[in-house]
Amino acid sequence: MLPAAGKRIQYLVGAPEGFRDIRPRAPYNDLACDFLNNLSAALLADKEAKAHPDVIAFAYWCRKANIARLKQEFGEMQPRLGLGLAFHIAPSNVPINFAFSFAFSLLAGNANIVRVPSKDFLQTNIVCRTVKRLCGDANYEEIGNESAFVKYEQDDEITGAFSKICHARIIWGGDQTIHHIRTLPTPERCVEIAFADRYSFCVLDGPSVFRADDAIIKRLAASFYNDTYLMDQNACSSSHLVVWLGEGDVVSKAKERFWGRVHEVTAAKYDLQPVNAVDKFTRLCENAVEREHIGGFKRHGNYIYRLEIDALPPDLDTLRGIYGLFYEYSTPDLNSLASVVNEKYQTLTYFGVDKAKLLDFVLTNRLRGIDRIVPIGAALDIGVIWDGYDLVRSLSRIIECR
Repeated sequence: MLPAAGKRIQYLVGAPEGFRDIRPRAPYNDLACDFLNNLSAALLADKEAKAHPDVIAFAYWCRKANIARLKQEFGEMQPRLGLGLAFHIAPSNVPINFAFSFAFSLLAGNANIVRVPSKDFLQTNIVCRTVKRLCGDANYEEIGNESAFVKYEQDDEITGAFSKICHARIIWGGDQTIHHIRTLPTPERCVEIAFADRYSFCVLDGPSVFRADDAIIKRLAASFYNDTYLMDQNACSSSHLVVWLGEGDVVSKAKERFWGRVHEVTAAKYDLQPVNAVDKFTRLCENAVEREHIGGFKRHGNYIYRLEIDALPPDLDTLRGIYGLFYEYSTPDLNSLASVVNEKYQTLTYFGVDKAKLLDFVLTNRLRGIDRIVPIGAALDIGVIWDGYDLVRSLSRIIECR
């Protein structure tokens, strides 16, 4: 029995009376694929949704052509079924992440209970009301009976009740959050996937930036803005460190060209609140006092703070930017970073560098970190492969038959 709706918990989709007879389906089953395609169409037709790029990005991800591509890439020859009931704990600071988590598990063949952010986000409300309306369609009655989106403040009793009945628990959050939730028991065969704090950086080839035409640099700056400023650098895949490959005057000129364009984009688009500007300046001062590897500082108004690192500290992943504060490091050899890359590192975005060279950097150095290598502009593009997990396979099981 699920916790009843009341003052402590709100059911935005579904009801506690559901989940009577949880039976998993095969990954990429027709019902799940069709449901997501119709969810895509409904969101793309929603006038309010169009004001939120993250909702529209989710809607495009759910469209029929993309799901069909994922199904083809999955290409599983072994018979599979979902695990059963998946309990998702979404991050509190990302409004649309819960929807992707739900979609991944639905495609794996599972029923789902999703704890949405307790903070009020318009994007969350838009997706929830659309899913609720679609679940009311007779064609999707089964999914409606096997889906619940719940909202509540931190409450171990409620989280514990959901944890006791789930066959998979997906936790998105900080390290402390994950450690605490893991104290709440799950069934013995429950699969747990945790997405913890991660660190990401980008690599730009100085000569390539210097030689590129203005149209390319303009697009590059806009893409970098999307990767970082859209989430105030709070997303695990947003860059904090910018690594410049190359030496000498060419790199110096490339930096000024790139950051000049980024400043134009931020000045036109970014709504920097006074309190955030103060927080950023405070972080700058803390770095100047406490960090011995900071070799210089440049700013472009209040929008961009650039802190030059003259040597790589072993705890580089603790250097975190906010609201447009970035750390910069120049090197002629990317392999110089290998000694500091640990399991905290998630995404490497790039421009002007052969992706095969970047993959070789990870494989040859046998790095514990860096799970994603994507072009600048694709940092926030979440997918069924995330943090090194194949989520559809991880959330389903093989039925051996011989």
